[in-house]
Amino acid sequence: MPDIPLGILDLVPIPSGSTAADALRNSIDLAQQAERLGYARYWFAEHHLNPGVAGTSPAVVLALTASATSTIRLGSGAVQLGHRTALSTVEEFGLIDALHPGRLDLGLGRSGGRPPGAPKTPLPTAVVDGRAPNGLRVPPRFSFEYLLGSPRIALQRKLLLLPGAESQDYAEQIDDVLALLAGTYRSPEGIEAHVVPGEGAEVEVWILGSSGGESAEVAGARGLRFAANYHVSPGTVLEAAEGYRAAFKPSGILEKPYVSVSADVVVAEDDGTARELATGYGAWVRSIRTAEGAIAFPTPQEARAHTWTDEDRALVQDRVDTQFVGSPTRVADQLEQLQEATGADELLITTITHGHPDRVRSYELLAQEWRRRGHSSQSS
Repeated sequence: MPDIPLGILDLVPIPSGSTAADALRNSIDLAQQAERLGYARYWFAEHHLNPGVAGTSPAVVLALTASATSTIRLGSGAVQLGHRTALSTVEEFGLIDALHPGRLDLGLGRSGGRPPGAPKTPLPTAVVDGRAPNGLRVPPRFSFEYLLGSPRIALQRKLLLLPGAESQDYAEQIDDVLALLAGTYRSPEGIEAHVVPGEGAEVEVWILGSSGGESAEVAGARGLRFAANYHVSPGTVLEAAEGYRAAFKPSGILEKPYVSVSADVVVAEDDGTARELATGYGAWVRSIRTAEGAIAFPTPQEARAHTWTDEDRALVQDRVDTQFVGSPTRVADQLEQLQEATGADELLITTITHGHPDRVRSYELLAQEWRRRGHSSQSS
């Protein structure tokens, strides 16, 4: 088993009965605990119009967290480029890097609400009866197409974009970000643009993607690091990793592909306790997948009160089936299986429980077991 670092992806979840301010304080505390526990990096996601998620602006939360930590790498998972410019993104991260140099990961993604793009050519991994060759559960591909017709998603786009504005071509925007960071940007007319602070920032650029489509191809073609989302779209994680590797070309940044893979995880001292802590997960995922917006994360009692329809169950089944829940040994075994199936160089862990102490304890137990198995926190 290779040496695989663990990182953390945080949505800044709001537990039921608490506030966004509570959630932000909890996330900053968790980042401090993650630093103590030896996690390699700590990323914040970007979500909008979600009553139960306070992570609306990765750059702002990163700035707050950078001031409260000292060594752990911090990043975005991911900045949604569909409603912002390359310049504004480089300026934001350049400002943080000016005071916290060498600690930032700039994770870039497309706008929320878009379905994963299909790969241009079939990819080779064989999935039989919902399992990868090593036994990893790979459910059928979930269709996000219906989200495109959601009034809430349409409103989100309307509120995030200026009137009449159109999103820039994704690949072109990535190129602009890289050029602005490197100080090589030229307009079509030959005019230079130099970002201060931002140009020359010690920022590690990542591309996040859920399939073997455009994001994987853009990351590979430019020789950038790639983060594949098992926790968002478990049915397409293998094609995402393979699509990226198939498109990879060595660059001044990387000589060979480098992949992180995410997973939803809850760890406790024993399997039963972990399952109880994870009780609210299904209802929480349902609220996201119906495009209602993430609800405040429920207590186990609140979650058990939810009346489930067959349609509800079908909506969340792939996510519930691929959440790793249990004792440290059980979850670490599953994470090693995920790493083996995807060839991941790192794993990115998302844990949500109603109680903050339970969330911290989950990450603590996992870190202890991971260390016991000989894995370090150092990423390449």
